[in-house]
Amino acid sequence: MGQKINPLGFRLGTTQSHHSLWFAQQKKYSEGLEEDKKIRDCIQNYVQQNIRLSSGMEGIARIEIQKRIDLIQIIIYMGFPKLLIEDKPRRVEELQMNVQKELNCVNRKLNIAINRISNPYGHPNILAEFIAGQLKNRVSFRKAMKKAIELTEQANTKGIQVQIAGRIDGKEIARVEWIREGRVPLQTIDAKIDYCSYTVRTIYGVLGIKIWIFVDEE
Repeated sequence: MGQKINPLGFRLGTTQSHHSLWFAQQKKYSEGLEEDKKIRDCIQNYVQQNIRLSSGMEGIARIEIQKRIDLIQIIIYMGFPKLLIEDKPRRVEELQMNVQKELNCVNRKLNIAINRISNPYGHPNILAEFIAGQLKNRVSFRKAMKKAIELTEQANTKGIQVQIAGRIDGKEIARVEWIREGRVPLQTIDAKIDYCSYTVRTIYGVLGIKIWIFVDEE
């Protein structure tokens, strides 16, 4: 069978860098990993509950975590950060308090920064949220995929592939549908490819969305 590998892990060290930067001894490594998961979940839950776009999108592209002995630095890359910043300056502090409570870190300082992304729809996570919102509103999956591709074309990408799997349109048998526009060279390690897989709960059941975006060649 064809061997599948995550396109981001495949390119680590060439065009892709780690989203978490810290060092841990072998015995403490799993604890650090759990801590990262808690931080990411906590931020996503907070954004989900408090700040949602009218279309039901969170707009988080990625969350980077850097840890030192006395400091945890979290950088949130958002497509629409004005929702978090302009509304209330208190929101970032509130989010900081939430994460601190979740981690229970007494002797470490926590710092959260929010960076804006110039082309939100050039990021697979934000695009997947857009498609998920459309599918929940019972828009036909082909229309949703085509609209997503139109949005990425505005973001100056070289190619995109979108795949949706599951009981599409509530059909009895699950199937996989995909669409590709432009080039998506998955075998080329020098090609910078952004990838995400996203699950969406619809009234028919769970659907899986996978998006590959070919940004550029190094």
